[in-house]
Amino acid sequence: MITGRFAPSPTGRMHLGNVFCALLSWLSAKSKGGQWRLRIEDIDPQRSRRDFAMQLMDDLQWLGLPWDGEVVWQSQRSDIYEHYLRLLQDAGLTYPCFCTRADIMATQAPHETDGRIVYAGTCRGKILDETMKNTPAAIRLMVPGEVISFCDGHYGEQQVNLAHQCGDYILRRKDGAWAYQLAVVVDDALMGVTEVVRGRDLLLSTPQQLHLRQTIESLSSPHRGQLPVDSGAIGESLARRRAKVRGGLYFFHHPLLVNESGQRLCKRDRSLDLSSLRQKHTSPKDIIGYLAFLAGILPSPTPSFPQDLLPLFAWQRVPKEDIIATFPNLPNSR
Repeated sequence: MITGRFAPSPTGRMHLGNVFCALLSWLSAKSKGGQWRLRIEDIDPQRSRRDFAMQLMDDLQWLGLPWDGEVVWQSQRSDIYEHYLRLLQDAGLTYPCFCTRADIMATQAPHETDGRIVYAGTCRGKILDETMKNTPAAIRLMVPGEVISFCDGHYGEQQVNLAHQCGDYILRRKDGAWAYQLAVVVDDALMGVTEVVRGRDLLLSTPQQLHLRQTIESLSSPHRGQLPVDSGAIGESLARRRAKVRGGLYFFHHPLLVNESGQRLCKRDRSLDLSSLRQKHTSPKDIIGYLAFLAGILPSPTPSFPQDLLPLFAWQRVPKEDIIATFPNLPNSR
């Protein structure tokens, strides 16, 4: 079972960068005879709207990228995330964090070349007074100062020191919303996901997720208690569930589609979202063929159905450097 990671634009429609990820993950899944699952990561109440998710699903169907099985909605899984958070809290691996983003930006310098702020553990070990105990706080996971090694399916061997390059990260936000890392780790395990395909901008998330998954599995062994499974039943541990997944969990990261300024495609590039392209009567075959050309699968942007590309797909063909995508390079609209 394979999943990709992509989010719609603020209009709810996918842009070419989203479709690029969707296409690569669909091809990777189907070329191995696997399932391609769709999970709606709608845990942020400030940004998630059901009509946007429905538009995303409409785009996937229009592109000829159908998913397997039922759609999983993270907004309906809060009780499951709560269960795993309590496991980590009871093991003494978390702490409340009262820092605001402004506090962190004001007191800490970027540790990474891309300007990413690495949280220095300001609230770790802080003694709480009565006022603080009643103050809303984020929940952070303590990470070890050790190197996590993994082999990405596209970019090869990776080594990351969690404490130095990531820092203690949030599992639940101050407003109560679930953080990305906890939700996806739990869901990937319980859904039986064996391969994750996503953009290279999420490479640093992988060691965090591998460490968190290993930690949860060690806490949820049969000797430490039973956990709910994806169907909602009780009595199967996460560790046992993982044992059923052949070959473990694999990650494939892909280059990003960028505009002429080298910026990742996003809401700025409205001419490259599917709302604009569909209004211009660009066919799904044109879009799929163009993206297959950018991915190195086709020698030229030849209109294609996704299934036509399966005999040609190989990760070795996909470039490692980011790829410029501009509207004039698309096939003529029909």
